[in-house]
Amino acid sequence: MNITWYLFPLAAAISLVWNASRYESTELILKRSGKMFLQILVFMAIILAVLVALSYKL
Repeated sequence: MNITWYLFPLAAAISLVWNASRYESTELILKRSGKMFLQILVFMAIILAVLVALSYKL
């Protein structure tokens, strides 16, 4: 199994714990966690794209 597949459950766990420590409503926790999960994935994809671009033709 490729190690990059561990990023999805890691991002989900981080977003759930972070939002559960901030809010009490289950609906609000899940809503904000989903949004934060997507933000984390987009940020990691941007970082990956930058690293791939910088390492092109090395």
